[in-house]
Formats: sequence, C-alpha cells, structure tokens
Amino acid sequence: MIVTTAAFGSHRLTLIARVNEHGQPMLVEANWLLAGNSWHSSKSVPKLKKYYGLTDEDFTFIDKNSLSMNEPAQALLIETIFQLKDYADGKRKTLDLPLDFSMGTEFQQRVWQALQGIEYGETISYATLAQRVNSPKGFRAVAQANGKNPFSIIVPCHRVIASDGKLGGYTGGLDKKEYLLALEGSWT
Repeated sequence: MIVTTAAFGSHRLTLIARVNEHGQPMLVEANWLLAGNSWHSSKSVPKLKKYYGLTDEDFTFIDKNSLSMNEPAQALLIETIFQLKDYADGKRKTLDLPLDFSMGTEFQQRVWQALQGIEYGETISYATLAQRVNSPKGFRAVAQANGKNPFSIIVPCHRVIASDGKLGGYTGGLDKKEYLLALEGSWT
C-alpha cells in the first residue's frame, strides 16, 4: 500500500492506493486527516491490515512531492491529488478514479454506488438514498454505510442530509461537510 497526504482547502487528506491482482492501481482510501494526526491514525489502516493480511511494513508513506509517475499506485495518487485540487478550485464537478470497494459489505457497496449518482450541488435525504438502494425503511443502515465510506469526498456522502434539512452526520466532521456543500453551492 502506498500512502500519501495532501491538502484540501485548509484541511488535509490521507490517500492510500494499491495495485490489485490484475496489475491495476486502485484507490483504497481518500479521507480526512484530523488536525494533529498522522496517516497512521486513519480508521482504515487497521481494517486494511486485517482484510489484506498486512503489517505496518506493507505500508509505504511517500510525500506527495516525491511520488513517481513511473509507478502505477503512485501515479494514481498523483492523479487523485490533481483531481481533488481541481474540485477544490471549482474546476471539476466529478472525480473519475478507480476505487476499491471490496472491503465493504454488499449493502455498503450498493450505498456507495448510489452516492456516486448524486449530482454536484444536489443534496438528498437519507430516506431518499434508502429508497434508491431498494431499502425504503433502511435510512439508519444507509447512514451507517455512509459513515464507513472510505472515500468520503470522491464518493460524495456529504451530499446526504437529514429529511428535516439539517446536516446529519459526517465522518470528517460537520465543519468539513458544510465546507464541501458550500463549495458546491448547496449550503449557505
């Protein structure tokens, strides 16, 4: 696993990529890094270790300025950083990156796929998202799947709000959810 961190506005992200069994680079995480924490603090690291049978030595941190376009996983991280920068600068409305959803349950994967169908600048309720994944009474389960989303910017769970118009929750913190919604013009 190749790990780097990148700025996103005034915040930081942990980005992790790997090359799958077919030789294709895949992003396995793109999530908020809490102030004062290192990438080791990512909630995904223990899950990745368990799921793939990894140890600390299987994670290689490379500063974003030292990533190489000649290595597929590193090239994917470079592309991820460029796309996120364009998104933060308002030059891009969609992110097109290969994502590894395999750590999610079948239900979580359905929710994460449905999240990708929510347009830039649009918000929907947890109840609407539950209907979209054919689980009309499962809004709590949908909210839990949102909380486990390993790609909280790329797979836009920030676009899901409570039915009463309140923000609901967000793994990275409500300040980041407000920031992303304001960036997209759907929150003031």
